[in-house]
Order: sequence, then C-alpha cells, then structure tokens
Amino acid sequence: MSTTIEVKNTVNLILQGKGGIGKSFVSKMLLEWFAKSDARVKAFDLDQENATLSRYKALEAVHFNVMRSDHTVDPKQFDKLMVNIMKSPVGTNFVVDTGANTFSPLMAYLIQNGAFDAIRGAGRIPIIHSIVGGGDNLQDTAEGFYSVSESTRVPNVETDVELVVWENEHFGPLVTTAGKHFVETTVFKAFADRVKARILVKARPSDTFGDDIRKMNTARLTLNEVLEGTAFNVMEKNRIKRVYGDVFQQLDAVAW
Repeated sequence: MSTTIEVKNTVNLILQGKGGIGKSFVSKMLLEWFAKSDARVKAFDLDQENATLSRYKALEAVHFNVMRSDHTVDPKQFDKLMVNIMKSPVGTNFVVDTGANTFSPLMAYLIQNGAFDAIRGAGRIPIIHSIVGGGDNLQDTAEGFYSVSESTRVPNVETDVELVVWENEHFGPLVTTAGKHFVETTVFKAFADRVKARILVKARPSDTFGDDIRKMNTARLTLNEVLEGTAFNVMEKNRIKRVYGDVFQQLDAVAW
C-alpha cells in the first residue's frame, strides 16, 4: 500500500568515493520509497563501469554517459544532466546514482560550476546522500563523507547543502578502533548541523536476509516485483519486506 508524503523538487545525489559500499542499493531503495509515497521521481545512473541502477527495468533509470572515448570526463555531458533536471516539470524529484569512477570529476563539476546554486535557482532542493560503511570500510567511507561535506561547505551556513547519512552495517559496526561510534567522531560532529537525517541499514544474518537481498539484486527486481512474483517463497518475501519496511519507516520520518 502506498503512503502519500509531501516530497517534491528534491535533487538527491548519492555521493561516496569508495566503490562497493552500496550506492546503487541505496539509490534503488530511495527510488522505491518515492514511488511508494506517490511522489514523482526520475532516476539517473552515472556509473560508467557498473551501471547497476539502470539495469532495473521497473525503475526506468536513465544511464548518462559522461565519459569520453579516451576515458576522460566530458563536463558538457554533466551540463546536459543538469539541464534535464532543471527543465523537468515542477514537483519532480531526482535520484542521481554516481559511480566511484565519476565521483571526483562530478564533485569538481558541481563546485566549479556553482551547480548547487543553479539547482536552488531552479526552485529545487539539493540533498547529498553519503554512505558510511562499518568494519574495515569505516575509515575510507568516513573520509569520503568528510570530503563531500567539506567541499560543499560555504561561508553562509544557510546555503550549505543538507546531508543524509546512510549508516550501512552490512560490513560491520560503525565503531572505530578507539571504541567510538561514527556519530561520536570529530569527522561527523564537524558537519552534524547539516545532517538532515541518519538512515540505518541494519546488519542482518547473511544466510537468510543477506541471501534473499542478493538474490533480489542479482535478478534486478524491485520490492513490488518480488512480492507480486513467484520466484521467492513466502519467508523470503517476508524477510525482504522487513528490510525495506525498516528503511521506509525511517525515510517517512524525514522532514523533507
């Protein structure tokens, strides 16, 4: 059952320099939440090596080729992406999934070209989603969060881009070697006033929940396709529904 939530005119950029940390999965869940909430949404996939999001047919994500044949980035392709976003109908939300290979050039483009101000000038709200992974990934992803947050900081705090932090426990707890949770670190505290929401992706048993989610992602299926299809048994469907329900409930509570 869908729930109508007033969300419109947001541009959600999934930004994290480390690969394999769950950017496409977060993008997918965010898109499905928008759809569940009866909000208009469009998706773009900028990953030039593993265009995972655009392989989910039901999500209708458009793959944007921003790389030249010599493997350098074409900033004019970023221009086309931005124009597409800013000229879309009022009320449309956007989810932009980025790959590790486009992270640095995209960040440079966004900052050098005043893209966030341009997005606001078009009556839209830019939001950065950064994924922080636990375990061995904590240090690298925490540094990625810091890099994104610091580079988008401007003198007037009222124009700073808001952040949504996705805490991914799939790789382990978000606890440093000193025993501090990520939110207790100086890295997080430096930007805590800009954090719009923290979304926890809980650690779950890999031989049940983990296998079910992997099976779902390998088949490039959405939650609705899983629940309405016959490829998953009733217990698998129930576990996948719990994973999504937990994240959706957190997104419902965000002051969009």
